[in-house]
Amino acid sequence: MAHDPQGFMTRPRVELPKRPVPERVRDFQPIYLRPKADAVAEQASRCMDCGVAFCHAGCPLGNLIPEWNELVARGEPADWADASERLHATNNFPEFTGWICPAPCEAACVLAINDAPVTIKQVEMSIVERAFDDGNLPPQPVAPPTAHSVAVVGSGPAGLAAAQQLTRSGHAVTVFERDDRVGGLLRYGIPDFKMPKDIIDRRIAQMAAEGTSFRVNTPITSADVERLSADFDAVVLAVGALKPRELDNPGRELDGVHQAMQYLPWGNRVAAGDLDRPQIDASGKHVVIIGGGDTAADCLGTANRQGALSVTVLDHNPAPLKRVDLVNPVWPAAPPSRGVSPAHDEGVHEAWAHRVVEFVGDGHVRAVAVEQVEVVRIGGVRHFNAVPQSRSELPADLVLLAAGFVGTDSDELVAALGAREVPGRGTVAVDARWRTATENVYACGDATRGASLVVWAIAEGRACAAAVDADLAGSSELPTPVTPTSRPL
Repeated sequence: MAHDPQGFMTRPRVELPKRPVPERVRDFQPIYLRPKADAVAEQASRCMDCGVAFCHAGCPLGNLIPEWNELVARGEPADWADASERLHATNNFPEFTGWICPAPCEAACVLAINDAPVTIKQVEMSIVERAFDDGNLPPQPVAPPTAHSVAVVGSGPAGLAAAQQLTRSGHAVTVFERDDRVGGLLRYGIPDFKMPKDIIDRRIAQMAAEGTSFRVNTPITSADVERLSADFDAVVLAVGALKPRELDNPGRELDGVHQAMQYLPWGNRVAAGDLDRPQIDASGKHVVIIGGGDTAADCLGTANRQGALSVTVLDHNPAPLKRVDLVNPVWPAAPPSRGVSPAHDEGVHEAWAHRVVEFVGDGHVRAVAVEQVEVVRIGGVRHFNAVPQSRSELPADLVLLAAGFVGTDSDELVAALGAREVPGRGTVAVDARWRTATENVYACGDATRGASLVVWAIAEGRACAAAVDADLAGSSELPTPVTPTSRPL
């Protein structure tokens, strides 16, 4: 039963505190501040402990949200240790989801039908941070060793979740990462102001102490397939979906036009102390970002922190309707989040309903020629038609393409392993048991789903681990939160 059944009627939603804009745009330190324990308990007390808790279904991990809300809502001395146990029962890395997941669980909260939902992410982050502070997250004992070994290719959230689950089941797990540090897109792609990297390092330390082996600077190519198959009983492909959507407009070859994922990792390396200046720098430049999603927002926040003269975000979609409150008009589904992030509060020119005509310049880009578009539907299919005589130019010394991703960038490895791609999607095809077309080769995360949310990656990694464990050991007690065909509410 809820700690206070009427808490949602007497206590308003209070957002996680943020650093002031003039302060935070000067550095890459985290935007969000840590709330006080009594404030977290008050927010947790707004949970109604619904008879049918739609937050469970909104989260692909099936997080036990009302249970840990109740434990925290009791106030000091709240049962933080039990809350952490319930939180980690379904999620290997709640700090990852707490920092960067857009919280479909909050969109599905029953309160969101006509009120502001519970601040689930705020409570989640507070529980896991308290657990680390109190020393309640030591390495977990693993099952007796089996005779089986597993290679996990890729160390993003899906690969790490699969690796931890399989290690704790007694298998010898080695994670291969092509970059110099573990974390995948969490490490080199998510800016540090959005998610600090020390939270990755402490989890890797936990996993290493449990027995997971990590090999960085080790790209797995088609030439390594024979050795990989000989050395391991199973292979899990968790290589992500980092092949960018390309633009073929005239002038694409000009200097100063880059894909977003050529730009963002340099900011991570500067924040890590590897470099003094990024190789692609927005300082003193007019920046145009093409795309309106999360990656575009990450580019926006990074460019402002580097000292851009101006930043324009360009998207061919119409401007999203501004929500006047947190009531969810499409409950329990998650509403669109394009153009909504803390980065948009830090300074931006928005050019909605515009598309690129060409990149203008002589050797180096100096402008982006654009035209307005209007959306028409023909046979249920959207078409973007140009508005006559609407062409204009946006000044641009740096153009960042953040128009999405079209599948895995490990085509040769996938082919060499004998796995198949889903036609038209660029993702790895798997059956209902996460198995590819090749025996003992599995895939999960963005590699199979396409670019998606961190919470889906962790859920798929956990489910894939259960399938691998069952095939190796004959049965498995690991949870299977999702299937390859699961979809959001």
